Amino acid sequence: MTGRRCLIPLRPSRLLSAAAVAGALLISGCGVLPGSSGSADQPVTVMTWAPERAPDGSPHAMAGATAMATAYARWVNEEGGIDGHELRVITCDEGDTLLGAGRCAREAVKRDAAAVVGSYSRHGQAFMAPLEAAGIPYIGGYGASTEEFTSYNSYPVNGGQSALLAGNGRQLAAGCDQVSLVRPDSISGDGMPPLLDTGLSEARGPRSVDILAPEDATSYAAQAAQALEKSGDGCVTAVLGDRTETFFDSFRRLEPEGSRVRVSSVLGSVGQPLIDRTGGRNSPFEGAYVTGWYPDSNDSSWSGMRRVIRTHAFADNRVDPEDTGVQTAWIAYTVLRAVIEAIDEPRITAGKVSSSLNRGTQVDTGGLTPVLRWRYKDMLGTSAYPRIINGQVTFQVVRDGRLVADRKGFVDVSETLSDAHSIN
Repeated sequence: MTGRRCLIPLRPSRLLSAAAVAGALLISGCGVLPGSSGSADQPVTVMTWAPERAPDGSPHAMAGATAMATAYARWVNEEGGIDGHELRVITCDEGDTLLGAGRCAREAVKRDAAAVVGSYSRHGQAFMAPLEAAGIPYIGGYGASTEEFTSYNSYPVNGGQSALLAGNGRQLAAGCDQVSLVRPDSISGDGMPPLLDTGLSEARGPRSVDILAPEDATSYAAQAAQALEKSGDGCVTAVLGDRTETFFDSFRRLEPEGSRVRVSSVLGSVGQPLIDRTGGRNSPFEGAYVTGWYPDSNDSSWSGMRRVIRTHAFADNRVDPEDTGVQTAWIAYTVLRAVIEAIDEPRITAGKVSSSLNRGTQVDTGGLTPVLRWRYKDMLGTSAYPRIINGQVTFQVVRDGRLVADRKGFVDVSETLSDAHSIN
């Protein structure tokens, strides 16, 4: 068999340089340099979505997540990319609707995204199926939808609201003789008491009094009065999402002078931006216990994120370093970076990202979470939470208007989650 001849023209006056010959060979398709892959590292396209402008009446805008993703891309690309790959971030306004979530997922498929990273959506039933069909991994979602902890396509970085409730029980057990739980009168709310009570019982605390509340009320005077009556001098914890502020406003109006009731909640229902907005040290949350996923925002482990925000998002007021959506997006992109570096190939695809994660790529987040891995043996594995790999939480307290550590380090509630599910 006769091979194809490769003819490289010479310049009239002198021979081509070695580099020029190599370039001509590449252009002609005749060959590549020994040891070369034949192609440079290609850009990696990913998507981040969140409700940037939620519908009227919905408080679930989370524009900080997409803004953090954009700032992260600016930073790594200025540094030469991730392992030589330019990072291209597509953002999508999910709008806090089923239609919006599905539209964003289909756009990720259309744009051949290697992953969806650091996103926020409550509508997993709309976005997960299109991603599964295309094999696009969902890395480090906020934890706002059930599918994030059940789909084989999801790689969560925290334990969601379930871990927070289990941890809240552990946090309250030490200092509360009685506990009232104010929670939504809904199917999702029905799972809250077993989680809180299991956490309380493991720390030899009391069982909670279950107080149901409508999800869309403008006043919670009746529930506040019931909570005050049932808690005595104990604790009242409210997990009502965006309506938590409304509940505690009603609660403080009814609370008698000199009351020793401690109030409590979980991250996502209460956070530093809410505390700031409602008066700082004069807010109704002063002294509150709050269970979170990550170290408090003053912790030095956030210094890298804060530096990137200062240099690459300094004029974007959507990027609040104390916002949990911003923090989760940062951690999710930390995971993406570790995975791309572990693959070390010119072309990064969704399949390669999923394969790397499934094989056990190890991600060190610098103390923001435990070391993360998504092997089968790393997962909690219960039927309710099969994809949780990080069952650790942090205990915080509002002191002088700031969320600070109530206890240093992480508290592992993985066993509590398993026990609560078996009881329920």
